[in-house]
Amino acid sequence: MVMTAAFWKMAGERAIKTVAQTALAFLGSGTVGLFEISWGNLSSVALGAGLLSILTSIAIPSAETKNAVRNELASKAQARNK
Repeated sequence: MVMTAAFWKMAGERAIKTVAQTALAFLGSGTVGLFEISWGNLSSVALGAGLLSILTSIAIPSAETKNAVRNELASKAQARNK
């Protein structure tokens, strides 16, 4: 399942959303001003959250991901049988 394009598309989309949400949460915490932000820390935290999102997708794929992978594999099987 992990080697399909559908899996990586779904997992990548979730990871990008997680990175963006984490960065916004970091910026919106109100503890620092916009020009005082440690961009290294923000990047580290946000990208770490994205990595965890991908690892979670591998360990516990969502029903939506499973359905997309099944559809992709069924399409490939139909193409081979023609």
